[in-house]
Amino acid sequence: MEVLGLQFDIVWENKPANYAKARSLLAAARPSRGALVVLPEMFATGFSMNVAGIAEPAGGPTERFLAATAREFGVTLLGGVVRPGDSGKGRNEAVAFSPAGVELARYAKLHCFTPAGEGEHYEPGRQLALFAAGSARVAPFICYDLRFPEVFRAAALQRPEVLAILANWPAVRLEHWLTLLRARAIENQAYVVGVNRCGATPKLEYAGRSLIVDPQGRVLADGGAGEGQVRAALDLPGLERYRREFPILPDLRRDFVPHP
Repeated sequence: MEVLGLQFDIVWENKPANYAKARSLLAAARPSRGALVVLPEMFATGFSMNVAGIAEPAGGPTERFLAATAREFGVTLLGGVVRPGDSGKGRNEAVAFSPAGVELARYAKLHCFTPAGEGEHYEPGRQLALFAAGSARVAPFICYDLRFPEVFRAAALQRPEVLAILANWPAVRLEHWLTLLRARAIENQAYVVGVNRCGATPKLEYAGRSLIVDPQGRVLADGGAGEGQVRAALDLPGLERYRREFPILPDLRRDFVPHP
């Protein structure tokens, strides 16, 4: 199974420009039919607190772009969107579309990034999500969630083969990003796909360094600092064999793991 992550410098709150950039990178990458393609968190706008200016209803332009692009390239496409929430705040979401352009899953970021005031503008999600991309089960997460291993443990109870993290992770904490991605892969015996943006906003710089990590913590692909892609072929039968030969997941203490 092929996994592809697209890393780029998001144009601030300019959805058409970011749609065009994501599509151009995907066309240049020439993904195989049925591949899983992952875009960064809030790929269409950047990590903006301007909920009133960027939030969209269900079926809005960003979701239409994701559905149409998934159909055009015949891939499963996972990207970040902003939706209005029930509380009057926004919802920072990851939405997956099938190669037929059908919505597969919708996940809202569980942990709002308090140091940046995200919780003042966005409401936290309340549940995990899981969807099928070809023969793999994928659990999506968003950026700051990466710091909270308990939610990945809860997802691990459902045995996903892939953990996908969409991010706008700043360069100042790059080493945390690299280390935590490898840790989540090792402890949950799963492939990890971490897709970060690169470039800068008026306040922050982003180092990119999107990674694909195998279940033993080995880096299969590193996006470096600039725009481009990370891609890898995932050995799903090999993952099943590794879990069988080194069966640590059955030893999870479910009484200490939050249930999904």
